[in-house]
Amino acid sequence: MGGRKIRVRATVTQVRSLERQLEGSFGQHPAAEILLSQPGLGGILGARVLAEFGDDPTRYANPKARKNYAGTAPITKASGTRRAVLARVATNKRLRDALHLQAFAALTNSPGARAYYDEHRARGAGHNQALRAVSNRLVGILHGCLRHGRPYDEATAWPRYQPDSRAAA
Repeated sequence: MGGRKIRVRATVTQVRSLERQLEGSFGQHPAAEILLSQPGLGGILGARVLAEFGDDPTRYANPKARKNYAGTAPITKASGTRRAVLARVATNKRLRDALHLQAFAALTNSPGARAYYDEHRARGAGHNQALRAVSNRLVGILHGCLRHGRPYDEATAWPRYQPDSRAAA
């Protein structure tokens, strides 16, 4: 039993060491500041999102292309009498999972993301569907931030959900 505890402690120590190395390497990337400014992204998750999206600034022509690759954009299937909005199945699952975690964490860090989530829930969306909507919006915001080389700004990202805009409406 004592040998198992020692191995677990050694593993925990190695994981912490790897986390520090990853955060240090990620921090040197030119886009790290922008990614770290996003709500819900820290050093580990930000590095994962960057790795999955890649760092070629010309890879995604527009936010829709980035959202489609990420799997956050919904698919609408319609015939003459029926219409269904579905989640994408063919997608980069590692990226989709990382963005799902970001959206969940953003609910506590971003009042705009929280209001957007609550609005979707009030309209009858389930938890995962509302989180996908937040994630989809955050991917578009990230695309704009990377395109313009600017860090995240809550007021710019969620203008509709700012206290000033509610009083004026």
